[in-house]
Amino acid sequence: MAGFVLGLAALAPAGAWVWWQPEPRSPGTGANALWARHQWVGEAHTEDEYRALGRLLRENRMTDVFFHAGPFEPDGGVPAAKYRNARKLIEAVRRHAPGVRAQAYLGQIRKVEGHGAIDLDDAAVRERVLATDAVFLDLGFDGIHYDFEPVYPDDAAFLTLLDRTRELTRSRGRLLSVALEQGTLADAAQPVLKALLPRTGGLRYPPRPTERFLKDVADRADQVAIMTYDAALPTRSLAGWHYARHTAWTLRTIGDRTTVFMGVPTYRPAMGWAEDLDGALRGVRRGVDELDRPPARPYGVGVYADWTTDPAEWARYRANWLPGPPENDGR
Repeated sequence: MAGFVLGLAALAPAGAWVWWQPEPRSPGTGANALWARHQWVGEAHTEDEYRALGRLLRENRMTDVFFHAGPFEPDGGVPAAKYRNARKLIEAVRRHAPGVRAQAYLGQIRKVEGHGAIDLDDAAVRERVLATDAVFLDLGFDGIHYDFEPVYPDDAAFLTLLDRTRELTRSRGRLLSVALEQGTLADAAQPVLKALLPRTGGLRYPPRPTERFLKDVADRADQVAIMTYDAALPTRSLAGWHYARHTAWTLRTIGDRTTVFMGVPTYRPAMGWAEDLDGALRGVRRGVDELDRPPARPYGVGVYADWTTDPAEWARYRANWLPGPPENDGR
């Protein structure tokens, strides 16, 4: 029996390797996002540094940049000292990368069962979050990008916050963008996993969006960025299959409802796993290959992150992704 099980386990990498060999048919796109470090809003920069940032955004056809501006305090605020150079940054982006949308990247560890930093179930906290969002929109940001973790598919308070935030951003002609974990392997398994898996810090793992919850978020947000990275798989072909599977599933589910960015990493995960930028980009393209038709809304990749991407990786990103059609530019 043990040999039979081991044999089955060996078939998965072998099958993934065979699947991985054909070149992707689908090109990349020009609707792409970048998660950017907090120093851009928190520290002073020279005009040359801003000019170099603008050149990087233009060369790599970024339509959106999520500039880390938080995190939220437990009461929903963000101290002004943390973003004292935000206005200068926004003005510089408009000078050096006109048309690129600078969004305020805000989030916090979601309090679940007494653990975590921010309690979105508290209406007063949600109101303070909205007031903080308004401050960043007043500074000139083109949108609000939320990254609350963990978010479970029964999180009604999170959806309520999205409803209210959408009212705010649309009243200003701005965007609401949301980062979410990759979807469930099987929606029916989610309750079983919650019951069986051990809890870490009081959290119920894995906090994966179901199909219904993903649609609920997409119907409230202008953009959804899927944090597809951290696949923790031992071979490049298995990691690529992971990206392809989630890309196809996500685009089939919400690609006609909202702009989608599939998150790809420019860092090497711990434990020597095989995930990397080249494999992730190839996997995303293979996922697009699986679709019967292109999504109605723009789609692309979200690069995580500017502080882990070196010039050689940017060059590979351009070579492996950017030859996509210019008409799908997300603007």
